[in-house]
Amino acid sequence: MTTTREHGAAVEFDGVSKWYGNFQVLRDINLSIPQGSRIVLCGPSGSGKSTLIRCINQLERYQQGKIIVDGIHVTESHRSLDSIRREVGMVFQQFALFPHLTVLENCMLAPIHVRKMSAKDARALAIEHLEKVRITNQAEKYPSQLSGGQQQRAAIARALCVRPKIMLFDEPTSALDPEMVKEVLDAMVALAADGMTMVCVTHEMGFARRVADRVVFMDGGQIVEAAPPGEFFDSPKNPRAKSFLGQILH
Repeated sequence: MTTTREHGAAVEFDGVSKWYGNFQVLRDINLSIPQGSRIVLCGPSGSGKSTLIRCINQLERYQQGKIIVDGIHVTESHRSLDSIRREVGMVFQQFALFPHLTVLENCMLAPIHVRKMSAKDARALAIEHLEKVRITNQAEKYPSQLSGGQQQRAAIARALCVRPKIMLFDEPTSALDPEMVKEVLDAMVALAADGMTMVCVTHEMGFARRVADRVVFMDGGQIVEAAPPGEFFDSPKNPRAKSFLGQILH
């Protein structure tokens, strides 16, 4: 597959491949993600979805091809990594909050150390984003005192406090009890409405249909179908995508 450089792209993958030893987990990935777009990555377990988004901020290193994030070529140089990680926020399956810090302190950490903000300004920013995910009343609590849904919303607020241009979500609801999923998805829907560039790995197909500009289906380390949600859900072209949707929707 070939790809053309898309004007205003937030992230571009150009022929990206990655191996774990002899096993190739990503195969010649070509994908352009426009600024302000909302991309949902889906597919069976082991298809390379999480690995793909983790290559964006170099939590995983790729061996072949090129990734450009906000005009910066992703390389192993410290300058490249620091520049990219300042612009990319990430929310994980496990909430990864610091247990010895309150929710507010978790959110203030990056603005102070990454953005070099004063404690006063970092606190104001943290409160602003805790309001956005509707857990300001939990600000002085420690993560262990929160429900799973509240912890994940705190993790979203913490990622937003870096003031990223791009947000990555790696199956953010997979570790939650079913009754907690909606509150996290609602926070993500609100974030999407603000125009944030979002790349989300998820099996929440209702969320994908409601929020995504484009659904990207992966299988065997490859992108095998990419389409607007209406087209993807109503008339998938790839047999593997049809089978996947048949299983996950029914």
